[in-house]
Amino acid sequence: MKKNLITAVLMTIVTTVLLGIIYPLVVTALAQVMFHDKANGQLISHNGKLVGSRIIGQPFTSDAYFHSRPSYAGNGYDAANSSASNLGPTNHVLIDRVNATVAQLRAENPQNPIPVDLVTSSGSGLDPHITPAAAEFQIPRVAKARGMSEQQLRTFIARHSEGRQLGFLGEARVNVLELNLDLDEQSSMAPR
Repeated sequence: MKKNLITAVLMTIVTTVLLGIIYPLVVTALAQVMFHDKANGQLISHNGKLVGSRIIGQPFTSDAYFHSRPSYAGNGYDAANSSASNLGPTNHVLIDRVNATVAQLRAENPQNPIPVDLVTSSGSGLDPHITPAAAEFQIPRVAKARGMSEQQLRTFIARHSEGRQLGFLGEARVNVLELNLDLDEQSSMAPR
């Protein structure tokens, strides 16, 4: 009995040190060496200032910027409270929220159909991407606010559009933060 207890205690100590300390340190060190950018959250700096991450969305409210998908994670884009709203399609809170967003977008661009990703949040509430159709929908507003032509903005969108992963996973997408930062660089506007 005493021998079994000593063996169990020693095994617990060895596995704790091995799997709780050594293994995480080795994996962290390898990630820092081999995938430094990804291991640190794919952070983006602009003019020496940290402005966001390639993999976590953020809100843009100015008419001069392309807007992200709505987020219901915490107070919006809160990585500590990542989740969708979990409201069902018949829930009146969701219906009212979507109808209000649709009304706002209709006023902005009454001629075009509204892409669904501009009125619904992603599963995590942190999606940094919109579809090319959602970016295209916002062109008239951004063009007017920036004094740019719609064709110039289409060029920016094309430059930042990514296809499906591996050619068949997910949908085509545009990273909103990277698109807006590129617009700021080209048009010499200060970030808002």
